[in-house]
Amino acid sequence: MKDFEDVRYEVDGPAAVVTIDRPHRYNAFRGRTIEELIAAFRTAWADPAVRCVIFTGAGEKAFCTGGDVKQRAETGDYGPTESGLFEIDGLHRLIREIPKPVIAAVNGLAIGGGHVFHVLCDLTIAAGHARFGQAGPRVGSFDAGFGTTYLARIVGEKRAREIWYLCRQYDAATAERWGLVNTVVPGSELMAEARRWAEEIAAMSPTAIRFLKHSFNSDTEHQAGLANMATAALDLFATSPEGLEGARAFTEKRTPDFAKYVG
Repeated sequence: MKDFEDVRYEVDGPAAVVTIDRPHRYNAFRGRTIEELIAAFRTAWADPAVRCVIFTGAGEKAFCTGGDVKQRAETGDYGPTESGLFEIDGLHRLIREIPKPVIAAVNGLAIGGGHVFHVLCDLTIAAGHARFGQAGPRVGSFDAGFGTTYLARIVGEKRAREIWYLCRQYDAATAERWGLVNTVVPGSELMAEARRWAEEIAAMSPTAIRFLKHSFNSDTEHQAGLANMATAALDLFATSPEGLEGARAFTEKRTPDFAKYVG
């Protein structure tokens, strides 16, 4: 197993625990983070002893706050990768396609691209202090793929549009009421609860679980095409004056001025 810089990977009983380990950036991801997450999920897929994946973030403040906007403001992208590609769509598909349930253990903020991660997971367990929401339109970004279309399947069109258009943050109790998370537990019990769920899954027929996951995914598989189109559009938008204004305003801790781009 190669050494990671941005991610921790460990096997705990029947579960692989994949942790984004960038607490100094609220577990925001850069290109390297995405590559390491892909490698970690593939390792879990290949290990027959792993029956479930628990996906979480380091520390108690954040699960993941999306793409590293400071990195984007500094370099115009999410930093170098070994492949030369920013493979966010590949990670999204991998979370769906790995034939083992993925449990998001949300230990704090799940915002922006981090919110999309937990939405894509099979199950979500939230700490009581967790908060959920999108931030894209506030910082000159968006996810017009799984982050919108699949979210609408979970919480409904009205709630999904509210989440994206207003960029508010919602507490764990609200997220549970909306069906965005499965259950809420005290932060001190989060990982223990996630492990209990993983152990229950491990007692089931692995073949039955694999077919069930594929069956659930089949209804929304067409959304992957929309995700590819959305990423291509975002690549263009992120380097536009409007997109850069959002990123710069975030790093400068000011309100972005989008008025000139209306039309």
